[in-house]
Amino acid sequence: MKGVGIDLVEIKRIKRAIDNNNKFLKKVFTMEEIAKGEKKKNRYQFYGAHFATKEAVMKALGTGWRKGVRWIDIQIIHNNDGKPEVRLVGKTKEIAKRLGIDEVLISMSHTKEYAVAQAIAVKHG
Repeated sequence: MKGVGIDLVEIKRIKRAIDNNNKFLKKVFTMEEIAKGEKKKNRYQFYGAHFATKEAVMKALGTGWRKGVRWIDIQIIHNNDGKPEVRLVGKTKEIAKRLGIDEVLISMSHTKEYAVAQAIAVKHG
């Protein structure tokens, strides 16, 4: 294990950011993530959990939001079973490779009021 990150976010904070700033979604989420989120009945919880996951991933990588990393460089995708997984691209992928990180495992959850996520940066072998 190379690093661990956790994040907790208030759903009302995410709701406010989405409702008050039409650029927020496009800055933080990929078009694929937005398309999936907009289909959700609980869209604010969906975005909150994904936001928290992106924060947790950066903490696990140990870089925070520095070094040219963009929000959309961390993509939350779902496999055929619906399990969330991380796809790193751009600068984030370069950083992970340089640090010897082979995979980032994630877990996320939410209630009506809060979203939480954990990320574990793993080196195999």
